[in-house]
Amino acid sequence: MARSATVSRSDQGGDLVPGQRLVENNLVESYGTTRGAVREALQDLAAEEMVELVPRRGARVRTVSVEEAIQITECRSALEQLCAAKAAARASDAQRAELDGIGTDMRRAVAEGAWDAYSVLNQRLHELVVRASGQEVARRHLDRLHGPMVRFQFRLALRPGRPSQSLPQHLAIIDAIVRGDAAAAAGAADDRVDVIEQLRASPEASTRAGRARD
Repeated sequence: MARSATVSRSDQGGDLVPGQRLVENNLVESYGTTRGAVREALQDLAAEEMVELVPRRGARVRTVSVEEAIQITECRSALEQLCAAKAAARASDAQRAELDGIGTDMRRAVAEGAWDAYSVLNQRLHELVVRASGQEVARRHLDRLHGPMVRFQFRLALRPGRPSQSLPQHLAIIDAIVRGDAAAAAGAADDRVDVIEQLRASPEASTRAGRARD
């Protein structure tokens, strides 16, 4: 699984694009590993539905449809709300202080237009909330729901003004958890409507609709 995680992290970082062919020789060279290890990693990723193995054509990064992206968003939102509520009840003083610090850094990143830094902080925030919740079953399911695939395929975080729009929600999550308000934390973590609207307005959705009319 460690070998597959390397390729998986590359895809989640946007190095590999949806539909891209995964050539074994190239992967062996890129990751400095063996052909056997690459094949095992591709099998693991296929089992996780991150890669498609096409008979006689090799492997490629799986493309997520708009419909599937919406369903992933709905499922992830329910689990993230659960984790936020649990974190409000269970987070340690150190974790609450760390959340406060992330909020401060997020404000600064948006004010300075440091979008890459904001993206890293966003990831840290979500990971810390899940860790503070102690909800290991939710964490495992969130890992399997391929949220990074959706974000990078549809480039949600790179839409103009997106960090400024998402900052108030993130600060609300942090504030509720720090105060220990489980209901408010769960409510703040529910971003389904906003994300689904963005997915439906994405170029991918427009292209699919145009094909359907044709």
